Amino acid sequence: MRLSVIGGSVVTEAQYEQARRVGQLIGERGHEVVCGGLSGVMEAVCEGASEAGGHTIGIVPGDDRHGANDYVQTTIATGMGNARNVLVVLNGDAVIAVDGKSGTLSELGHALDYGRPVAGLGTHHVEGLTGIEHVETPEAALEYVESSV
Repeated sequence: MRLSVIGGSVVTEAQYEQARRVGQLIGERGHEVVCGGLSGVMEAVCEGASEAGGHTIGIVPGDDRHGANDYVQTTIATGMGNARNVLVVLNGDAVIAVDGKSGTLSELGHALDYGRPVAGLGTHHVEGLTGIEHVETPEAALEYVESSV
C-alpha cells in the first residue's frame, strides 16, 4: 500500500520523532511513503521509512529533482508550488497527517474530496468536518488506515 504522509515543514523535536515513527512503521509493514519531499514531517517520515527498509517518494513543489530531503529515494519534480499538494494525496491509498499548517489543511481537504481515509496525529480539528480519524499514536494511525483501505 502507498501511504501519503502530510504535515508541517517546521516541527518540534517531539513531532519529528512522531513522524519518524510513522515512517518506521510504514517501512516495517512493507508500505511505501508518499510525501511532499521537503523538511519537517516529510523528512522525518522518509528517515523512519528508509531506516526500516521502506521506499520513499517525494513530490516536490519545485522543478529540481535534487531539491528533496536526503531520505527521499524517488523524487518527482512538479514546478507547481503548493498546487502539488493534490498530487501528494492522490498518489496514496490513505493519508496520515502529523501536525501541519495551511498547506496540510489544503491536503486534508483534497484527501476528503477524493475519499481517502485520513488518520490525524495532532493535526487540524475543524468543527463540523467529518472524515478525519484523530488518533493518539503512530501505531493507531497505521492501524486505522490499514483497516480502512
